[in-house]
Amino acid sequence: MKYILLMALGLAFAISGVQAADTPDKAPSNAGEQDNALHWAGCGITKKAFMKELSTEYEKIYGVPFVLEGGGATKGIRRVKNRSVDLGGSCRPKLSGVAEERFVHMTPVAWDALVVMVHKDNPVSDISLGQIKDLYEGKITNWKELGGNDAPVELLVRKGKISGVGYTLRRLIWGDPNQEFKGSKEYPSSGPLEKAVETNPNAIGISGISSASKRNVKLLSVEGKTPSFENIQSGNYLMYRPLYITYMTRNNPRIREVKRFISFALSKRGRAIIRAQGVVPYLDAVGLTAKQKAQRQTVRELQEKHFAQQKAAASKSADKSGKKTQKH
Repeated sequence: MKYILLMALGLAFAISGVQAADTPDKAPSNAGEQDNALHWAGCGITKKAFMKELSTEYEKIYGVPFVLEGGGATKGIRRVKNRSVDLGGSCRPKLSGVAEERFVHMTPVAWDALVVMVHKDNPVSDISLGQIKDLYEGKITNWKELGGNDAPVELLVRKGKISGVGYTLRRLIWGDPNQEFKGSKEYPSSGPLEKAVETNPNAIGISGISSASKRNVKLLSVEGKTPSFENIQSGNYLMYRPLYITYMTRNNPRIREVKRFISFALSKRGRAIIRAQGVVPYLDAVGLTAKQKAQRQTVRELQEKHFAQQKAAASKSADKSGKKTQKH
């Protein structure tokens, strides 16, 4: 199985024309090429995960600077499609059947994970997948229900349904990209949402660990597993997802430079840079690709276990209440 997986991965890289070279070529002598910056746009999580550090090192080696813009995962795909940028970054896959995203190539470079953020002084330290589901459906409204203080829960969510965080969360927890969230407040991007959690003692929200880990917030364990490098790499922390570099091959005058950058990102040196940010390089955990097929099923089983425990607790409470009534 491992051999087949590695063969499939190698085929995917061959098709895209991207190969992971451990020793990059030296900077070109063509001054005109060096003057042309590569323009990148995409999700802020991917930008914070590795793009700044990788692009800085790439410029040192090849003399090719980068212009980095945020804007979200959707822009990281669609601005590449309309060729307003040379390459992009996304923390979600392409949407099937959507013309604005058709023909965009996506090469996975790293692994991110969705993390549950709360204020640093919040006493809650763990949350279950079932509780996450209840929270976003509006069934949990007080921190007491999560083992915290007697205070209202303020759920902060991303605007829209196709953001990288929102889309991944809907697919993983509900298996439905159209699931409605009952949040207290919506945010246009992950950055402002993360900042709001830093200052609001009653807030809770979900973002990518690649950016959330750089904020002054508390990250909860999920099902007793912390979102550590090791737990993401092994798949023990269940809410993992790939981070992609996006690009077009058709009518792209910078395609050779784009592919060379991706090759650098996948190289030994590139992976070391990604690793130094506390992010798992894609090739360090190729096995997660196969595990993704079972990821949703595992989540569903844990949710069912949570709901069964809730039902049993409610039944036990009802029995006690009934006995007390009979005594009186």
